[in-house]
Amino acid sequence: MGIKTALPRYELYLYTAVLAVALIWAGSWIFEASSENANRKSFKESVKPGWHYFGRKMDAADFEWVMWFTTFRNHILFALVGHVIFAKIFSLVAPKHRSLVFGVYGGLAVLVTMGWTFLALVLSHCIILYSVAIFKSKWMCFAAGLCTLASIKLEPFNSWQEALVTGNFNLQDILFYGGCGFSIMRCMSFALENCEKKEGNYTFSDLVKYNFYLPFFFFGPIMTFDRFHAQANNTQLIRKEREMWNITTKALLHLGGILVVDVFFHYLYILTIPSDMKLVAKLSDWSLAGLAYSNLVYDWVKSAVMFGVINTVAMLDHLDPPQPPKCITMLYVFAETHFDRGINDWLCKYVYDYIGGNHDQIFKELLATVCTFGITTLWLGPCELVYIWSFFNCFGLNFELWVAKFFSLPPLSTIESAMGEAMSRRIRGLFNAANFWAIVLYNVLSLNSLEFAKMVGRRLIFKGFPLSTLSVLLVTYCGVQLVKERERQQALLEDPEPAKPVDDPAKLLDELLFWI
Repeated sequence: MGIKTALPRYELYLYTAVLAVALIWAGSWIFEASSENANRKSFKESVKPGWHYFGRKMDAADFEWVMWFTTFRNHILFALVGHVIFAKIFSLVAPKHRSLVFGVYGGLAVLVTMGWTFLALVLSHCIILYSVAIFKSKWMCFAAGLCTLASIKLEPFNSWQEALVTGNFNLQDILFYGGCGFSIMRCMSFALENCEKKEGNYTFSDLVKYNFYLPFFFFGPIMTFDRFHAQANNTQLIRKEREMWNITTKALLHLGGILVVDVFFHYLYILTIPSDMKLVAKLSDWSLAGLAYSNLVYDWVKSAVMFGVINTVAMLDHLDPPQPPKCITMLYVFAETHFDRGINDWLCKYVYDYIGGNHDQIFKELLATVCTFGITTLWLGPCELVYIWSFFNCFGLNFELWVAKFFSLPPLSTIESAMGEAMSRRIRGLFNAANFWAIVLYNVLSLNSLEFAKMVGRRLIFKGFPLSTLSVLLVTYCGVQLVKERERQQALLEDPEPAKPVDDPAKLLDELLFWI
């Protein structure tokens, strides 16, 4: 089946209507549960006063969101605005040295925020990995990098290093682990790119300038060294046509996203409800499905907005940063599932694609996914929940390849080729719908809890069978087909093809068979 396979227009209208009604219905259940339980005792810690005049409280369960856009908003804006001003001045006065300014400003900001002991700790990580990088051995770079990463993720080494950082403020833990973690991953990228350099080595100052770029330092995203080095040292700082307009538009979209999330947090307590399993057990199957789905959508929105703000600053610096992650609504295959495109690009370049090649061999794919999720487990911090998340996502990625290989064998491949392309798209859509919920269930446990994921899976697969199970899959199938239609339209824009006659007999027969 080709990506450009079309479905009848009225069929797509039907899918749109079904999906819209289902989303509104599920949303109404969550709204009702939020309104009726706003004063629940278990909600006191996470549901805070909000819009007093409207009588609405606010879901404040996500510390990271509250930190970014309420508590420490002014501090973050002050640091980023200062970076933009200094970067712009030196880009105009001395464009050849702007990467140096990036590093100096970032280093000073880290020094003022976290103190000299933290700065010395990060520099020690840089020195260790730079010393290994000059030997130009990829396996040595990986071994040194992963050992260094393990030192801030595993006891007792992480507690010992954290104790070196003096001071006590709310953001200290977040900034410590974020700064050290992203710093080590950047240093590994530098070391691996140095192995690829044919003549000589990159300098230690190149590593420092790359690592201490402030917008990326504490929260990411990770931009691989080769891309950053080429772009940060580019002296031809010429804007493309309408580039500033596009940057402004994206900034306004991110502001709009913040406002929309704020509105939703006052009416839908999607983060707090899953923490109360007694309340969750009383909800309908549709509420649970909507709750699980909305949690993943929110996590995507949060990532898109947070990375979007940072990326806006990076684009003002004439950089092309990693794009925000792909929306969960658009995902129906594990191969495209990620919530941090920077980490995803890093893993794909240095591990997954390097080992797996073109990803069509079962053993190489298994080895590539095991290595990829092994590093991901270390990056997230080894614990029971992360082990379970990594196992199921690794399994899902391999299972997709096994199923694809199985259906490529005769007689299944012969049967598919004999049927029309539109019918093939519909049948594939059914499998994609089931795969979509596997992605939701495998990832919602990392956002909420293992108990909540078990509850959703048990209610939708076992207790809710067949009515809830089939109805949720039907709605998901409608959504998958709309996503496929969007992908088809994008493919046509990139590679237009001659229009087929409207009265094509094959298309009419296929449409007739569908409605029968």
